[in-house]
Amino acid sequence: MADSTHDWLPQRHLGVAATLSHADELIGQISDLLVVYQTQPEGLFGLHEVPAGAVSRTVVDRVAPIPRKVPLLVADALVALRAALEHALFAEVEFLDGTPLDEKAARLVEMPASDTYEKFEEWKKKRVHNGPPSLRGGSELLRRVAGLQPFHRTVEPQMHPLARLVLHTNHAKHRTPAITAVRLAAMYHDDQRPRSIHDLPPQPEKPLLIGDIIAETPIGTKVPVTLFPTVGINRPGTDRWPVLMQELDEISQWVRLRAVPRLITGTEPPAPALPARYEIGVGQKDERRAIAAGSTSSAADLHKQRVSAASARIDLVDVLGQAAGFPSGQQVSDWLAQLTDEEVLSRFSMLKATHTYDPLVMRRNAAVLERAHDEIVNFARGEEVHGE
Repeated sequence: MADSTHDWLPQRHLGVAATLSHADELIGQISDLLVVYQTQPEGLFGLHEVPAGAVSRTVVDRVAPIPRKVPLLVADALVALRAALEHALFAEVEFLDGTPLDEKAARLVEMPASDTYEKFEEWKKKRVHNGPPSLRGGSELLRRVAGLQPFHRTVEPQMHPLARLVLHTNHAKHRTPAITAVRLAAMYHDDQRPRSIHDLPPQPEKPLLIGDIIAETPIGTKVPVTLFPTVGINRPGTDRWPVLMQELDEISQWVRLRAVPRLITGTEPPAPALPARYEIGVGQKDERRAIAAGSTSSAADLHKQRVSAASARIDLVDVLGQAAGFPSGQQVSDWLAQLTDEEVLSRFSMLKATHTYDPLVMRRNAAVLERAHDEIVNFARGEEVHGE
């Protein structure tokens, strides 16, 4: 039977599980703001056509301002994730050394983020005389810390999750909160629809600014284009703007599923994994039971589902509302609104694009549409009866 009480997690580290839960709650608040922001009816940006000789340029003329609270929450979430590492390390040092640390030794307890072996060696030397014994050469805890260092990533060590976490948090603490901006994640011409969004070439990682030219077409020619805007975060000191929620997801997953367990156990991440969050808003009589009952679905996972479902609702209204014999678009929209995100995505995933008009796929799509038609009609009838 699986360990349901996280026996690998010592009592001294229960607070770290709570800190990780707090970080996920903060990321959940970011998601709440972004879902509203990214699904606003007027869109994240506006475009207009500007004639330029023989071509017409599609130019950005409006970008919706991002709520100020988003970068503030991003900074809070990243600081909480870094705190989880520091707290785990400090608790382990105190446990291994057996006595409260003096102030000089306590100040030398910190999680390094060394992008070269030489820098890590320098960090170690500074702890030889006044550092706690558990962080001196040859110790087991030092081995655990060393194993998490960015220098192990031989290509672009600055892309290591720990390096990114420290980069973001240092900037947020000493300079300014996270810097976020709207950017294009992908785009395609509607007459060149890809089989998957993953087949699309990535767009440049840069903010979308008023005056930017999205496309150029010959005068008098209309080329419908589908755009995928997103919110990016700047990696301080670089011109990189990765997708905000993806950056938070990658860092938080690494901290929770790899770094914290490795600091505590020194081995490969044990099972069961720490939950993304559990109930920390009330006092828990049995903290371990509360942790065991926590959710393994992170806020970033749920965000992907929410955004995908919001997009699917728009697409399904368009597809079903125009299908022969279907109720009005408003009835389709009302039906979709009362479905959960999981139900919407389940129905949307059943419809498959067929670039070769595969008869099997077309018959399967027809069956899906027929079931959806019956559901919508029954829902509309129920609404009429309820209204009466």
